[in-house]
Amino acid sequence: MQAILFSLSVTFPIFALLVAGYVLRRVGWIDDSFTQAGSRLVFNVTLPLVLFLSISQSQPDTTFNADLLMAGVLTTVAAWVLLEAVAKWCVSPKSERGIVVQGGFRSNMGIIGLAYCYGAYGELGLELAALYLAFVTILYNLLSVMTLSYSLNREAGLAGLFKGIYSNPLIVSICIALVFAQMQWQLPHLLTQTAELLADMTLPLALLCTGASVTWRGLKGDSKNLFYASVAKLFGTPLLAVAIGLLFGLEGTLLGILIMMVAAPTAAASYVMVRAMGGNHGLAAGIISVTTLGSVVSVSALLASLRALALI
Repeated sequence: MQAILFSLSVTFPIFALLVAGYVLRRVGWIDDSFTQAGSRLVFNVTLPLVLFLSISQSQPDTTFNADLLMAGVLTTVAAWVLLEAVAKWCVSPKSERGIVVQGGFRSNMGIIGLAYCYGAYGELGLELAALYLAFVTILYNLLSVMTLSYSLNREAGLAGLFKGIYSNPLIVSICIALVFAQMQWQLPHLLTQTAELLADMTLPLALLCTGASVTWRGLKGDSKNLFYASVAKLFGTPLLAVAIGLLFGLEGTLLGILIMMVAAPTAAASYVMVRAMGGNHGLAAGIISVTTLGSVVSVSALLASLRALALI
């Protein structure tokens, strides 16, 4: 019972805000303009502030963990390799293989993942997850471009990839925060207070916008590929993360961070990338929708199981 209550304390608030966003969108209290503006505000302003404040005010020795980062990198690469192998035999047409592969390994770490980690472990969870996000986001972008380019017969466009990395507000804010933390610099108190007020709106606004963006367009066509990607994201990749985390000797908070970042639903950025490259964006939207709602159940079950086994 304690394990179940722990998992619900992490996932239920996220689920409630996702549902609230979905309902508010359907009754017309918020619309596409609100969702788009809110998402831009979160991505470009408030979420970078959350990451900056969390890391800049921490001690680098406590927030940097090489085993956690290496486990995350290995999990991502291993999931990508396995999904590529399976997609070659199970997914057709070829043009949808990259969409399924990306949907199966790429997590919404910046919103759902951070929300899970903060709900479970508070500020420490946020600090650890922020560094994880910085390293793995770069890898996500690289692998996504590679798999989509191959399946869609497009050139990889690495110049655009690297531009997207060094201009990503989340990565930039984390790099600046690391300098502040290492040099032990502090912002003036008035600026810190203002930044904290903006940062406080991040997770509620982001989750409302995510819930409002849930769409079922991808369910109208062939559901086979949607099923493959959703099962991989909700169950296959998280279980792979458990195995690799234990292999690296992770336990407690560190293992919990790894699992929650990996088990977060498919990233919304995957839809943008698929659409920009001319792929089946309806399938990409369906994968995001199914995994966004499904992850609440799968993460709850996984956390409860690991808690009952005293691993987290």
